[in-house]
Amino acid sequence: MLFNSAEFIFLFLPISLLLFFYLAKRWGNEVAIASLVVSSLFFYGWWNPSYLVLLLISMALNYHLGKHLGNNNNKKRLVFGIALNLAAIAYFKYAGFIVFNLNAVIGESWSLGNIILPLAISFFTFQQIAYLVDSYKGITKEYSFLHYALFVSFFPQLIAGPIVHHKDMLPQFSSFKRYQINSTNFKIGLTIFAIGLFKKTVLADGIAVYANPIFNIADAGNNVDFFMAWGGALAYTFQLYFDFSGYSDMAIGLARLFGIVLPLNFYSPYKAANIAEFWRRWHITLSHFLRDYVYIALGGNRNGKIKRYSNLFITMLLGGLWHGAGWNFIIWGALHGTYLMINLGWQAMKVKYSLFTAESKLYIFTTWLITFIAVVIGWVFFRAVTLDGALIIIKGMLGLNGIEIPNALLARTGSLGDMLQSWGVTPSNGGKVFIMTWLWNSVLLIFVLTLPNIQDLFFKQQGTLSRFNYESRSTFWPARQLTLSFTWSDTRQWALFSGACLALGMLTLSQVSEFLYFQF
Repeated sequence: MLFNSAEFIFLFLPISLLLFFYLAKRWGNEVAIASLVVSSLFFYGWWNPSYLVLLLISMALNYHLGKHLGNNNNKKRLVFGIALNLAAIAYFKYAGFIVFNLNAVIGESWSLGNIILPLAISFFTFQQIAYLVDSYKGITKEYSFLHYALFVSFFPQLIAGPIVHHKDMLPQFSSFKRYQINSTNFKIGLTIFAIGLFKKTVLADGIAVYANPIFNIADAGNNVDFFMAWGGALAYTFQLYFDFSGYSDMAIGLARLFGIVLPLNFYSPYKAANIAEFWRRWHITLSHFLRDYVYIALGGNRNGKIKRYSNLFITMLLGGLWHGAGWNFIIWGALHGTYLMINLGWQAMKVKYSLFTAESKLYIFTTWLITFIAVVIGWVFFRAVTLDGALIIIKGMLGLNGIEIPNALLARTGSLGDMLQSWGVTPSNGGKVFIMTWLWNSVLLIFVLTLPNIQDLFFKQQGTLSRFNYESRSTFWPARQLTLSFTWSDTRQWALFSGACLALGMLTLSQVSEFLYFQF
């Protein structure tokens, strides 16, 4: 069941809310929690009821392991629990990829059959690994399987995050006021949900039609020219952001309807002026997981510079592999690992040689532009189905596949058009698609660089669990005054804005499309 579907918005969500609050009032909090667990399991099983078996087994095993770890800090049991979770991911997500590559190396034709990837296995598995580690460290304890089941299966964040911690979620459900209808929570939740729905259905799906055809052409082995390659790469850059951040906003809004505050997952990452800042703002809960449970576990920065660099690279390589079983994801992770190492070296050089001690606007703009281009190049490997397709796009972006401009545009430029053709620019057809692609890209670039995000819009009402503030990080586009002007308040204007976003989003319900991160 999709957040942007009629059955979810008009049936599942209102029924779940009514059951939760009615049962809480009539029979108490535990019954309300049970109803929410049942609703969440129904939500998860909507795609394929057989998925529920793995989820329930996973919850039962991790609950008992975590309970024992909370009472007895047994490191072997922790290692066993982590290995068990990773083994499940390894089989369902990576076994086919491993066998395929082994066959290519040794010339065999082994087959594991058709392994169906369970929905959201990466998200709920990582969430439970974090729970085991926190239990081992004594950070959290759980004595009720019902509460634990809610922590894992809570439907707003079950399928694609945010990845939440047990210590952040369960105390909220222990508060009596969560079981009482709160009009402010409903207003905030519906507004955030409406913004997320608009981002997904209008912006992400709107620009997808200009990204997908170009990658399909490249994956089929056909060349794409300079403007087509950059147009498609930028279109996917914005499609992915508005798709996944839209989902995360919808999840935060839905949880708020139940009185639950989720962590932030995106904080205007395309405003970042360096790649480390980008990763503090992109898929924040995954970045924190990789930092806390992979990078630090490998040694972090405690064992010298070389080890620090290698730990950083390995962490990003595993982050790429987490997204999917394919060489393109590994290359994407390796690229970002390399980017982060270069950034780390550059920051060290700046300190050592006192370079750019006063960072001018020109310097920050330059670093932002370099960062943004590096991210776009990385997304090409992330999106392309084949390695050859990704390389065709990259060659096109470098101008190695030629430069084409629609004949209708060249004809309107007079002598400039003649000069461009003398330099090797080729006239082509498809002027409307060319204009619409770059119009969409230009508008969405302005959006991501200037408009405030939900963290800034709702920081006075604690829109999320995160403590990010628009003044706390260096970016080229802080948009301070715009942010201060558009903070949410309980007014008619905001009600009209929310209603408009919701209405525009609902107009697309007949053209339902899945969220991109469901495949990861």
